[in-house]
Amino acid sequence: MTGKPKKAVATDKAPAKKTAPAKKAAVKEPVAAVEPPSVETDNPKDVQLDAYRVGSADAVMTTDQGIGVEDTDNALRAGPRGPNLLEDFHLREKITRFDHERIPERVVHARGSGAHGYFQPYGDEMSRYTAAAFLTDPAVRTPVFVRFSTVQGSRGSTDTARDVRGFAVKFYTEQGNFDLVGNNMPVFFIQDGIKFPDIIHAVKPEPHNEIPQAASAHDTFWDFVSLQPETMHHLIWVMSDRALPRSYRTMQGFGVHTFRFVAADGTATFVKFHWKPLAGVHSLVWDEAQKISGKDPDFHRRDLWESIESGAFPEYELGVQLIAEADEFAFDDLDLLDPTKLVPEEVVPVVPVGKLTLNRNPDNFFAETEQVAFLVSNVVPGIDFTNDPLLQARLFSYLDTQLTRLGGPNFAQLPINRPVAPVHNHQQDGFHQHGIRVGQANYHPNSLGGGFPAVAGAGGGAFVHRPDQVDGVKARKRAETFADHYGQATLFWNSMSAWEKEHIVAAYRFELGKVTAMHIRTLMVDHLNRIDHTLAVSVAAGIGVAAPKAAKPAHARLSPALSQLSQPGAGIVGRKVAILVAPGVDAGAVIGVRDALTAQGAVVELLAPVDGAVEAADGKALPVDRAMNTVASVLYDAVVVGGGGEAVDVLVADGVAVHFVAEAYKHAKPLGVLGAGERLAQAARLPVFGESDRQGAPASKPIAGALDGVVFLAEGAKKVNAFVGDLVVAIEAHRHYDRPVDGIAA
Repeated sequence: MTGKPKKAVATDKAPAKKTAPAKKAAVKEPVAAVEPPSVETDNPKDVQLDAYRVGSADAVMTTDQGIGVEDTDNALRAGPRGPNLLEDFHLREKITRFDHERIPERVVHARGSGAHGYFQPYGDEMSRYTAAAFLTDPAVRTPVFVRFSTVQGSRGSTDTARDVRGFAVKFYTEQGNFDLVGNNMPVFFIQDGIKFPDIIHAVKPEPHNEIPQAASAHDTFWDFVSLQPETMHHLIWVMSDRALPRSYRTMQGFGVHTFRFVAADGTATFVKFHWKPLAGVHSLVWDEAQKISGKDPDFHRRDLWESIESGAFPEYELGVQLIAEADEFAFDDLDLLDPTKLVPEEVVPVVPVGKLTLNRNPDNFFAETEQVAFLVSNVVPGIDFTNDPLLQARLFSYLDTQLTRLGGPNFAQLPINRPVAPVHNHQQDGFHQHGIRVGQANYHPNSLGGGFPAVAGAGGGAFVHRPDQVDGVKARKRAETFADHYGQATLFWNSMSAWEKEHIVAAYRFELGKVTAMHIRTLMVDHLNRIDHTLAVSVAAGIGVAAPKAAKPAHARLSPALSQLSQPGAGIVGRKVAILVAPGVDAGAVIGVRDALTAQGAVVELLAPVDGAVEAADGKALPVDRAMNTVASVLYDAVVVGGGGEAVDVLVADGVAVHFVAEAYKHAKPLGVLGAGERLAQAARLPVFGESDRQGAPASKPIAGALDGVVFLAEGAKKVNAFVGDLVVAIEAHRHYDRPVDGIAA
């Protein structure tokens, strides 16, 4: 099941010519159909959008009514200096449309970025568990639209805030639209959806001063979570590096809730959905994330867009955890209906199902990314819900939100939301009705319309709710199996590497250090003490709270799959590498490194003190991509210092260059040093270039090799291929947190 997908024929079709519907016939929706594209080479646009694409090439400007526009620079007025005239319909339409360009932003997940692509299953193994055809037929590519997002911030906030990330996928299947609306963390803060307004109110800017934007480091958020112990598991995820993804390309996704697969024979199986990025799971560090917010607040949005434009398509593997209904209560320490808990992968392995590929950017951000409407209630035959109390609330909440945001019940007719499956019903009228409904009968049953549209029935591909016995006393009460709020937080902590734990402690210290109410800090340390005593003591030492006594013996359970170390990825496709150059640079070595890295899919940019070109040591002009002061090391995955004595003299005298290298080293990024570039590293006071290296070699002696993710090539050495090989290994590892960085001034 983990093999490559078989070569398949897509079901995509191009728009057919419109024809007048037959009298008394059911209303037909726009249908599409083109030549089947090749899976390997073609990049078909989503068929349901084709009829709506509007271009302006060679077009004449008109009003919305198709009336030609004479002049769009000057209003109609009585004389050149006279008042505007009310009869200027073009002015009124243009201004009115501008006044109403914005729709209400999402209450949560307002800041987002989207892309088109397709999903293709590896085989038909899932047919044993689900009747959902798009998961079981390897010959079918299902079009998708994916939207990534932050949760807290407004549309204008930064991409790199410490936050949960949304990972929502709309599958345009032949059975209807299926929306898998998840996050980049497998659990959520609360167990019951009735608390959702509270957690969001608490984390949003405080109501009296609307501060801070897109940040959880403030009193109201920590006041809420300190009084709601069920938040502790998700909270430690948010304090980890998982809340600071390097990119959407290197971010996991999860369905969060437990759903049901339902097979053709009615057999049900509990299922949890997982998205695994094939590029590996990688994060930023907090100092870096904050600096990126200033240097490029669109960092994630830009990375996704540029990756797709360059052909480095983001890929994710869909996996599922399958649990037989008979095993619903087989877990001692969790309830499958509790959204604050996960099922460890060592207990229930993740089974690979298929691959998601994002291969096309939107044509228009508003029409697609902003107007896309995800509904948790959008499921297809073969997928059903459970009684997860948070999931049950989301079934109502998402629809209610879209009705407000998109102006009424017809949002499903917007091109980005329109299914490829035919739509026939009697749901009519309302704001923004796009269909011209024909025929006399708009009700069911009817005889005047020939009885159409008819009810599909179970045998006709209809969605059938799986029968469940429901019995219980009406009460506002939680299941006793939801009561453990600390055990899985401890599991997460135990599963982290040493550097991941250090980052978690630093995050708690930073966030709680912003809390002005000392009693909230104290209460949070008490909660942390119930997770792990060492964690609590470490956090307390940084926020002015007395160290607590051990609350309970810490259990030793762990799940290695929870650490980012378990998913390194392979290759360097899409990684950004900066090479620092200056006049007098050794162009041969620089070009050799650049070309070798580019050949492996990296994005390499030459940076110099000024833009344009530099004169290399051989007298030839070497074009550069950017001036160093227009970017920063935080925008790159690795940094290489070019060689050449004269060039290094210039770089050593440039504080921007010295800081560039020091900052990259402090953030544990791979660093390559060519020949005399060693002197720039010494100027940045990097420990690896101190008076001696760790093997005792004098610093004045050229070093070749690699140490702590720093790769050296001696002056005049010709082993560029070996240098690049070591550098690629260092970049694949993403970061090198074993370095001594506390003394680095950056």
